[in-house]
Amino acid sequence: MLDLIVSGGTCVLPSGTMAADIGVKDGRIATIGAPGTLAEGVRKVDATGKLVIPGGIDPHIHCSMPVRAPGRPDVLTDPPSQVSKAALHGGTTTLIDFVQCVHERTVQESIEQTQAHWKDACYCDYGFHLTLMGEVPQPHFGQLADAMQDGHASIKIFTTNIRPGNLGRMVPHGHIWEALKVVAAQGGIACIHAEDNDIVMFMYEKLMRENRVSFEHMAEVHNALSEELSFNRVIRLAENVEGAALYMVHVSAATGVAALEASRAKGFPMYGETLHQYLMYNAEDYKRPGGQMYHTYPSLKYPEDQKRLWTATNRGAIQVIATDELCCPIRIKLQGSRIDDTTGGNSGVEPRVGLMFTQMVTERGYSEAHFVDMISTNAAKIMGLYPRKGALAVGSDADIVLMETGIRKTIAAADLHETDYTPWEGHVVTAWPATTIARGKVVVENGAFSGDLKDGKFLKRKVADEMRSRPAV
Repeated sequence: MLDLIVSGGTCVLPSGTMAADIGVKDGRIATIGAPGTLAEGVRKVDATGKLVIPGGIDPHIHCSMPVRAPGRPDVLTDPPSQVSKAALHGGTTTLIDFVQCVHERTVQESIEQTQAHWKDACYCDYGFHLTLMGEVPQPHFGQLADAMQDGHASIKIFTTNIRPGNLGRMVPHGHIWEALKVVAAQGGIACIHAEDNDIVMFMYEKLMRENRVSFEHMAEVHNALSEELSFNRVIRLAENVEGAALYMVHVSAATGVAALEASRAKGFPMYGETLHQYLMYNAEDYKRPGGQMYHTYPSLKYPEDQKRLWTATNRGAIQVIATDELCCPIRIKLQGSRIDDTTGGNSGVEPRVGLMFTQMVTERGYSEAHFVDMISTNAAKIMGLYPRKGALAVGSDADIVLMETGIRKTIAAADLHETDYTPWEGHVVTAWPATTIARGKVVVENGAFSGDLKDGKFLKRKVADEMRSRPAV
């Protein structure tokens, strides 16, 4: 007997969107059949009138991350328990965070320290990118190879320190070159935060000298030229390492899109991620009351950049829409007001799926399958989770979301489960998750939450060869 049957819905399957019933056994999808054809199950979930999709995947989140507070000790962003609960309410069932591979510990010790904060502390499944820091100690390269063989399929690299005084984050290009060789040899992928550090730091100095220090000038500091120079430099570096694949995180400018397009056109495995902040807000929004709440690093850009980003999501150089999730109270988000102290990141993991359905399917006419690719399937493929995640297919984990569509729902912080504010306050969406199922367990149903902190499991990942040999999505 099946443990669970999801019946009566319109399912977005790898083979197409169609009416189907899904049968679940032992946390996995056991069978998919025509409506009404599945055998009896212990429980049946009625999906009549709902769009049934695989659980969302957010491959770019930051839990329990230190945030600089001017004149005060650092504070930590909210923990996996809070972010994962919000994610499940919003139809996201898998998160990928970061391990900071600091120099005073081995890579494995850094992993173990992070895992200790996540084990039995997350309601949904999760994985980690390994973040390299500064001038990478030589022993770390070998340790990195071992960790990648143990299921950590991706690394994170910064080409900038982001803000003055924030030293130790930028990885020199020689070290990037060496890291890319290791990652390529181990069959992984490198996630790159690419901004030109010289340009960024020069602009900080210039604006401070001119006393133009309000955060409203942020787009002048973290500018499109910086993205262009850094994207092209690191992409060119990867093109000279056989088997190297890049995932450019939070693409914010038309120049970044152009760099990705050029390399992909030559057949190199380059992938792009953007954020719903960049797609729906621009530098003019910094001028609004509390405008810091729309900010992340790199900065918001301009309407012409937004237009190019949207074009790139239409089967172009952008394959994933993530959040760069940084969940904290409004007092922390608004604590800085200068170009050098404004808090980055946003609380966005819960409304992402509903917002993107509205913007993609309702507003722009994208297919439901394309929407699913952008919020789930492509991330699973690029990050080495497919087909366990990101698909409604026999053998896949039963991460299933029932979306109520054709509605008009106004987003309000009081209705969400992340923190005391949302940058999406007042936005109207045309779809919202009604039921979320994580590995066969109904964890959200009509607003009621029944998850368990022991439900979330660490995911070992391996990137498929086809993803690293060409631009496969």
